Amino acid sequence: MEKTVIDIKAGKQIHRFEIAEYPHHSHERCKINVYEEGKLVAGFEPCNHEYLRLCSNPGNISEKVLHLLADRIEAYGI
Repeated sequence: MEKTVIDIKAGKQIHRFEIAEYPHHSHERCKINVYEEGKLVAGFEPCNHEYLRLCSNPGNISEKVLHLLADRIEAYGI
């Protein structure tokens, strides 16, 4: 599993996320997991239209940051 680092600026704060893809995921966990400082903070799954939908948000990341993050993940083609 390869991790990609993505920085997201929200206001004056910069979040550094590590993105891990699990191409052979099961339905019990998300295909793309997002970590911040080594902790799982969010998970995404691609929908039928190749957009990402939120699968979990254990880090209570703000909706604004999640949208920015999903856009960046989609742009990277992960």
